[in-house]
Amino acid sequence: MSKTHSKRSTLIAASLAIGLLVAPLTEAAEQLRIGYQKSSTLISLLKSQGTLEKALSDQDITISWHEFPNGQPLLEALNVGNIDLSADVADTVPVFAQAAGADLAYFAQEAPSPSAQAIIVREDSPIKTLADLKGKKVAVTKAAGVHYLLIAALQQAGLKFSDIEPAYLTPADGRAAFENRKVDAWVTWEPFLSGAQQQLPTRILADGKGLADYQRYYLTSATFAKSHPQVLQTVFAELVKTGDWLRANPRQAAEILGPLWGNLDPAIVEKANAKRSYQVRLVQPDSLAEQQKIADAFYGASLLPTSVDAREVSIWSPQ
Repeated sequence: MSKTHSKRSTLIAASLAIGLLVAPLTEAAEQLRIGYQKSSTLISLLKSQGTLEKALSDQDITISWHEFPNGQPLLEALNVGNIDLSADVADTVPVFAQAAGADLAYFAQEAPSPSAQAIIVREDSPIKTLADLKGKKVAVTKAAGVHYLLIAALQQAGLKFSDIEPAYLTPADGRAAFENRKVDAWVTWEPFLSGAQQQLPTRILADGKGLADYQRYYLTSATFAKSHPQVLQTVFAELVKTGDWLRANPRQAAEILGPLWGNLDPAIVEKANAKRSYQVRLVQPDSLAEQQKIADAFYGASLLPTSVDAREVSIWSPQ
C-alpha cells in the first residue's frame, strides 16, 4: 500500500470516528417528559393536536407523554425525576408533595373553578345534608382537590374527618363503587362529575362554592425551572392560547376531548368544561394563601405527616 493511500485511509478513519462522536451531540433532540391525567384538559388538547411539539421544535425538543390516574402519583414521579413537567393538578396535590420533601416550582395556574368538584349521593339516598354523612362511607381520591373539599364540607357541618369512613379510590374505582352502592357518597371532579350526573340518578350535597376555590397548578422541579426557562415560556404561552381557544370553541373542544375521556358524549364534555375557568395565568406569591389554608386543614386532620409552609416553593416567571 502506498504512503499516500495509507495516509488517505487514516484521514477517512479519523473523520468517521469524529463523525460518530459528534453526530449524537448535534442530531439528538432533547426530550421533555410531560406527565398528565385525564382531567388535564389543556395539555390533552395540545397533545392531541401536536401543537406543543410544533412550538418546541425550534428549540430542538421532542416530547414524551406519561399518563397517571390522578395528581398524587404524577407529582411523585416529578419528585423522583421520572418526568420533567406536570400538567395541571388540583391545589391540594402540591401540598402533599411538599410534605414529602419535593423541591417544586409552580409555573402556571388556572383561575378558581369551585363548581367543578362536588360531593354527590344517589338520588334515592337517605342522606339529605352534609351532617348526614356522619358514620357513612365516602369515596374520595387521596390528596386530590376533592379531599380538601370533603374536609371543608364536613367542618362546615360541624363534623371531623374522623366522623366518616373514607374509601380512598381513583376516579374510575370511585365511580364503580358509587354505581354499585359500595359507598354512601362520592366526592369527584370534572369530567367525572358531569359523566356521573348524566348517566346515574344523583344529587349534589355540596360543590366547592364557598368551601374550596379549586385552583389547578402546573409544576416542574426547581432545577428544571432554572435550567429551562425558555421551555417553560413556550409551554405557558401555548397553555394560555389553548385556554382561550377552548372558551371560544366549547363544542369543537368537546368533540376532541370526548374520545380521550372514555368516549364521553360531547354534550357531557361541554357541560363539564363550562364549570372550569381554563384561564391560565402566572402564579403570584399572594395566591398561595389558599395553599396554606389547605396545608393547615390537612395537618389539623392528621392527614399530613408534617406541617407545610406553602411559600417554600419556587415560582417561575418570564424573564
